[in-house]
Amino acid sequence: MRRSPPRWVEQLLIWLHPSETLEEVQGDLDELYTYWYQRAGEPQASLRYVLNVISAVPPFVRCRRSQSSEYPQPSSLHPSMVSNYLKIALRTLWRSKGHVAINVVGLAVAFCICTFLFLTSYLQLTFDSFHEDGDQLFQTYFFSNDPEKPSKSGTMPLALLPALKADFPELEAGAQVVQGRKSLVEYKGNYYDKLITLTDPDFLTMFSFPMIKGSRTSALHDLSSIVISEDMAKAVFGTDDPMGKTLLVGSNGDQKQYIVSGVLATPPYNSSIQFDALVRVENMPNYQARKQSWYDNSHRVFLKLPAQVSQATFEARLKPFAQKYMAQSLDNLKKKGAKPDNRGDLFAIRLQKLANVHFDREIDGRGAPVAMIYVLLGIAFFILLIACINFINLSIARSFMRAREVGVRKSLGALKTQLFVQIWSESTLICLAGFSIGLLLAYLLLPVFNASFQTRLALHHLVQPGFIGLIVGIFALVTLLAGGYPAWQMAAFKPVEVLKGKISLKRPGFLRNSLIVTQFSLSSLLACATIIALQQVDFLREQPLGFQKEQVISIPVGNQVNGRQVLQRMRNVLASDPTVLAITGTDINLGRGKDRVSSRSSVGFTFKGREISSDLLLVDYDYFKTLNMKLLAGRDFNPAYAADSVNRVVVTASMAKLLGEKNPVGSFYHDDADTSGAQTQIIGVVPDFHLYSLADQNRPITIHIAHAEPIRYIFVRVSPQSLASSMDRMKQVWKEIAPQSEFMGSFLDENVDAWYQSEEMLSRVFSLASGVAILLSCIGLFAIALIVIEQRTKEIGIRKVMGASIPGIIVVLSRDFVKLVLIALAIAIPLAWFGMDKWLSSYAYRINISPWVFVLVGVSAVLIAIATISFHSIKAALVNPVKSLRSE
Repeated sequence: MRRSPPRWVEQLLIWLHPSETLEEVQGDLDELYTYWYQRAGEPQASLRYVLNVISAVPPFVRCRRSQSSEYPQPSSLHPSMVSNYLKIALRTLWRSKGHVAINVVGLAVAFCICTFLFLTSYLQLTFDSFHEDGDQLFQTYFFSNDPEKPSKSGTMPLALLPALKADFPELEAGAQVVQGRKSLVEYKGNYYDKLITLTDPDFLTMFSFPMIKGSRTSALHDLSSIVISEDMAKAVFGTDDPMGKTLLVGSNGDQKQYIVSGVLATPPYNSSIQFDALVRVENMPNYQARKQSWYDNSHRVFLKLPAQVSQATFEARLKPFAQKYMAQSLDNLKKKGAKPDNRGDLFAIRLQKLANVHFDREIDGRGAPVAMIYVLLGIAFFILLIACINFINLSIARSFMRAREVGVRKSLGALKTQLFVQIWSESTLICLAGFSIGLLLAYLLLPVFNASFQTRLALHHLVQPGFIGLIVGIFALVTLLAGGYPAWQMAAFKPVEVLKGKISLKRPGFLRNSLIVTQFSLSSLLACATIIALQQVDFLREQPLGFQKEQVISIPVGNQVNGRQVLQRMRNVLASDPTVLAITGTDINLGRGKDRVSSRSSVGFTFKGREISSDLLLVDYDYFKTLNMKLLAGRDFNPAYAADSVNRVVVTASMAKLLGEKNPVGSFYHDDADTSGAQTQIIGVVPDFHLYSLADQNRPITIHIAHAEPIRYIFVRVSPQSLASSMDRMKQVWKEIAPQSEFMGSFLDENVDAWYQSEEMLSRVFSLASGVAILLSCIGLFAIALIVIEQRTKEIGIRKVMGASIPGIIVVLSRDFVKLVLIALAIAIPLAWFGMDKWLSSYAYRINISPWVFVLVGVSAVLIAIATISFHSIKAALVNPVKSLRSE
């Protein structure tokens, strides 16, 4: 009885193999099946038949054994052949440890950097993506087409959400979110600083923060209810059940009692809304007096639209709503001569998708521009591309040393496909080693990276299905490109020419030149971006701020103590200290201190028909003295004048100009909408100064004293002679006057530098990326130089015999590469200028890009290229021409 292979495999062969050779191939495979059936049985014969059919399908078609062969030739994918490939690959790699080390190190560094950049981009791009109904969630913002500059603002009045719910009953949900400073939480005599966010009951049903304990529909039903995060529950209650427990929130004398009614999962890092606990928005100070105002903007509003209602449709319906409730804002814009924008709006209430909130710095002034995230992804792929180019170049360079090995293997009967698989297996092992070491480096260096770049990356994100697919895809792509091309080139060597010593790759062609140009284009682009980013950071630091930041210590008060009491105690203790020149207090820090808190207060009103808006700054006596600020007119606050703490202010020059007063000192202003008759008097004018980062446009400032409002920061100016010991002295004093509160003092100039943390981080990323790119590019150029000089050995010998000098030979060998570097610069420089000019345009204060940056990068790139090539060039130029011209 005739034994036949599985029918489905035969049918697969008929479908996939070319018809012109199908009959011959089928005959060969049937003979192989019969041979293995008799020798090893049906299971082994069927398995080998399947493998042989796969090997017979293009592009894996193998040459058939000759009819005279006594034994069948095994397939290239036969298990014994695969095992043989691995053994030979390991032996070959062990003999070339230097070559392998360069490739593995280059790939490991590239994979490590790419892992960090991919993780960073992943965290940013997945902000707020975990909410189940994210497509229906939107944040409201005001759009104002002011003639000076169109503006957007995400802070809303308390009157907005109730009016929206009344006029649009089809809204599924809406929540106000008020986020401020951390508040003091007391439980059984223990105190904790926690971020208490004020919101509405709809918050729990709109957002998908997992509810661990309690009910979403009733947890915030009462004004005395508080929902806490899982982390806060562990910190405050330990292993006890927090449900029903009572917490006191607020500073001494201003505490309010809340009952724990629910526990939510702690918000992840990539959430725009952060909290330790949630309470009802009605608990906001002065809520009843503020809830009817349409111009007291203090919080964000989020809406959940019905699934069938689009963003554009709802925004169109908001136009008459804005005209109904915000008529005064529209009238003020018309008086200024404002024109409608391309959507026909002077003033409008618009919606921002929740998924885009993190990336729009214009609305809330925070987050990262999405373009910058794509830049990070681009840098990651650039580095990976350069590493692949290096791998290809080094593999091709090494192919000369293995040319005879390939020729001998072919002459002994090795098939081209077998050689391809053999050499490719070596490349795959190198890629696998580089990839594994790169991930190990990423694991070891992750804490350093997080500390240096102020991120919270975690390698567990790599096990996400999308990330696993990305990693596998990148590894397969790198192996295919970086390993497959050189393997195919070597497998294509002709054995006769190889054994005669005539093997050489083509003269410099499009592919090789493209690789060099690509490498140096990317490296030069990153180098230009690094220098420009560093210049912008230096420019921001050197700009005059309007106050003297040196010799001033900033001390956050915290929530454990009363700021005004501590300020007075500190004044009493240090009154006789000659090294202390001035002490004051404020509610807003300058820069970012060790508490990492950044807050902003503003005031808006209408005066003489004009809409006035300014930053609001609470200070204590001696504020201007402590910061060495001189008054332009009028006087400073003085404890001798009791009214100074009630309705008197000092304003900046731009605020005086905005009010339209020629002689502002002594003049009064008031809110046109306020019918109580209350007026505010200006007692002094100071020059404009920067209360916030120079990345933002400077705004007018209104400065006031109010004894009922808390002091949150204490500034101490010390003499320059005592600067070194002043911080220790302040720490000692703090332990005496506020032992229960942690001392977190820092120098004001350090705080101001922290304003530019994101810019510094970007410049560090560019520096790291450009350094790695330049290093990898030099390795690649090193390999290309080896290829060229191997090809031109006899040419060099002839030139020396004809009288060429060593410098002349070096110039000849280097000039082609210099041309390619110049082409790379011609591509990189316009791209760098365009991209960085776009980035700088987001800054209110920016540098003008200097052409000398590109000259410096260009000259450096050429010198680095020449230095890289010189090693091989000098070595080749010094070789005895007799050896170069010897016929082997």
